[in-house]
Amino acid sequence: MVNNSYLFISDVHLGLQSKIVEKRKERLLVDFLKVASENAKELFIVGDLFDYWFEYKRVYQKGFFRTFTALQDLTEKGIKVHYIIGNHDFMHNNFFRDEIGANMYEEPVSVELNNHKFFIGHGDGMVKNDIGYNILKKILRNKTLQKIYSWVHPDIGVFIASNTSKTSRDYTSKKNYGEEDGLFEAAKTKIDEGYEYVLFGHLHRRCLLNYKNGVYINLGSWLDAPCYGIFKDDKFEIVDWN
Repeated sequence: MVNNSYLFISDVHLGLQSKIVEKRKERLLVDFLKVASENAKELFIVGDLFDYWFEYKRVYQKGFFRTFTALQDLTEKGIKVHYIIGNHDFMHNNFFRDEIGANMYEEPVSVELNNHKFFIGHGDGMVKNDIGYNILKKILRNKTLQKIYSWVHPDIGVFIASNTSKTSRDYTSKKNYGEEDGLFEAAKTKIDEGYEYVLFGHLHRRCLLNYKNGVYINLGSWLDAPCYGIFKDDKFEIVDWN
């Protein structure tokens, strides 16, 4: 079998919901990753795989073992896994890179897939009128501050991270970006720069919109209707996964 599909997921938010819902959601995710291991050339995780993530030097959060091993199975088969961190799971260090073999990115990436130009990012910080968040983003992602935070006991640190994540989600859900999708406006700028596909997550609103010679894609989320993006044979689709 020739693996020529590029797959994309965003906003799974592992760890957000009740234990029963989380088990079902992770089972769906692991089943998807197993299918990806047979059909994908590369996988892009476009932020917020976890609802919160803080990585200690010798400790990682329990509860996601099946996800870790499924991702490692992908990389061991030679499938590239690209992880663009989001606004909820940004406190990564080297676990995913060294143990799982994923390529980690703190900022949006420009890639060429089957000779088509893609601009891919989680979407946080891309909206023009979100100055307050961009300031907060620089503070929270400061490596010195993260190192100081890592001195906090993991039980306390994860508790604080979880509650901070919920606050961030409430802020995002209530934020008024205007009548139009602010990320669509950001995508238009990138398409004007020459990108053919601009792909975001973050807003939890699935869409695929044409603009001039390009396409703006938002992958939605796994909270209500799990789905994934697939780019194959020069065509992009968003597909339900259930």
